[in-house]
Amino acid sequence: MTITPDPSAETETKTLARVVGLSLLGTIVVGTVSALTVGQGIDINLSADIVATARNMLEAETALRAKAYIALLVFALEVVIGAGLFLLLRQSGPLLAAWSLIISLGAALMVLLGAVFNLNAAEIAGNVAYSELADERQKLLLTGFQATSDYTSFHLGLILASVGNAGFAYLFLRSGLIPKLIAGWGVFAFSFVAVAIVARDFIPIIGHSAVTVSFMLSNLIALISLGVYLAIKGVRSA
Repeated sequence: MTITPDPSAETETKTLARVVGLSLLGTIVVGTVSALTVGQGIDINLSADIVATARNMLEAETALRAKAYIALLVFALEVVIGAGLFLLLRQSGPLLAAWSLIISLGAALMVLLGAVFNLNAAEIAGNVAYSELADERQKLLLTGFQATSDYTSFHLGLILASVGNAGFAYLFLRSGLIPKLIAGWGVFAFSFVAVAIVARDFIPIIGHSAVTVSFMLSNLIALISLGVYLAIKGVRSA
């Protein structure tokens, strides 16, 4: 007995894939715009100088609030991406797809936590109550703590996102739903990011800027190639 593919189901799958692809590209665009505009001087992930960043944050209440609300948008996109990839790949490996979804949602929560830290810093910078509760040095210390917390949540989120994406990329590689070159590069790049970030806490030389640029560039290429393919082509028939 021959089973004919359901055209409507295939159309829905391709539409879902395109939504995921556009959401992936959306996170890149939103993140880049945020870094180049409201994030200038107040994003600890763009600077290693905690003191200078904290001082800038005390003078940037509005920018901090904007950065937090942009993070909410990124959080929403990350949830769409994780859920969409799970729906696309669950038949290729239910356990790994579910595990990758949970890890990806954990990464999205780290983005949400970063928004909380930015709103905390905005309150410290703009609420007159803090001028009564603390002197300038104490306010600087409190703001520095928010900046450091933003840094740690960002990097933990990046590790989790990379691990989750590596799982999804492996399922793409195994299923053949996208070109093996894109899927294989994704497995390599996402794994590279997760391993490098963890390893540099224990092996100082891995923290060299050249290594950081290498894994971030690898990650960017993997995300863009996956996002563009899904947004334009959708997925192949299983």
